[in-house]
Amino acid sequence: MTTTFDTNLLLYASDESSPFHERALGALETLAAGPDLVYAFWPVILGYLRIATHPAVFQRPLTPAEAMANVENLISRPHVRTCGEGDGFWDWYRRVAEATPTRGNLVPDAHLVALMRQHGVSTIWSHDRDLLKFPEIKVRDPFT
Repeated sequence: MTTTFDTNLLLYASDESSPFHERALGALETLAAGPDLVYAFWPVILGYLRIATHPAVFQRPLTPAEAMANVENLISRPHVRTCGEGDGFWDWYRRVAEATPTRGNLVPDAHLVALMRQHGVSTIWSHDRDLLKFPEIKVRDPFT
């Protein structure tokens, strides 16, 4: 089985003030330990870097070096693979966006779902309820 995670899981794992911190950190550690492959998609990683270092979002944002060290710690694990859009991605995106009418805030979610479909990933760990609108994937919420 292969799985992935959303940006919110990374953010909660980094934010020690969050009531979800411990559970998010535990979920990431479990996923990264294997034995199943975990895909870290580049839009998720870059979204994490953008938000975790933003002073308007967190009272104590991470420094760029701290956020990048967190990413490196995760993607260096033997069961974690990084990937992004491959040839034919647009066709995958169109299929996802046509199956679930996509606009506005659903566009990045459809992007992630299309990446999942293109790389054969069926499950995502996320607290984002909008992902439930995409019936072709399974959403696992570590906080419920």
